[in-house]
Amino acid sequence: MSSSSPAPSAVFPDRLKSARNLRGLNQDQLATRSGLQGSAISHFETGTRKPSFDNLRRLADALGVTTDYLLGRSDDPEGYAAPSDPLYRDVQRLNKKNRDLASQIIRSLAFPTEDES
Repeated sequence: MSSSSPAPSAVFPDRLKSARNLRGLNQDQLATRSGLQGSAISHFETGTRKPSFDNLRRLADALGVTTDYLLGRSDDPEGYAAPSDPLYRDVQRLNKKNRDLASQIIRSLAFPTEDES
């Protein structure tokens, strides 16, 4: 990391809030999905507390983003699957129309609405 890059702890609160908003979740919904307390989410977003490694992973999983995105090491919140992941490889073989459909299906499975969960 270069000296001009902000520290991960400085980037994390904004990235967490941005990812939560991107997924259309409020703090309580994210807390439920991640298994954390709502107050913890609030503290993380205001920067008054920093998550443990385990909680960082839980937040990233609940939001469908990488820990690198939350820490400011990547600017792509959608960069979740690794090229070695079989699902990723299969989706890359689809045409645009089918890739968009697959993406919608995967999102509905990963982020069910309240009445589906």
